[in-house]
Amino acid sequence: MTKINLLLTAVALAALAGCSKTDTYTPPETASGEDIFYANCTKCHKPETGAVMSLSSSMMNKDAIIQKVQKGSMGMPSFPNIKGEPAQRLAEFVLKNSKPK
Repeated sequence: MTKINLLLTAVALAALAGCSKTDTYTPPETASGEDIFYANCTKCHKPETGAVMSLSSSMMNKDAIIQKVQKGSMGMPSFPNIKGEPAQRLAEFVLKNSKPK
């Protein structure tokens, strides 16, 4: 039983380490929020019926979304090159098309 637990722990840590990398994607300056979302976010975030995401109340503002995108967290990679107007457009798209948790 202990060997199985150790194996599962090792696999989980490896998966988390692989997901928490930095992604160097840089959107074109004129990219829409929708374009950025579907080019990158849908690799991990699968749109739900009637919404692209479900957001917690703490994530229901543009600044929180932009910070999460740029810094990443836990299993989400950081996207430090999504900044300025493209980051604003991405955050607006996510807010407009998401539902609260």
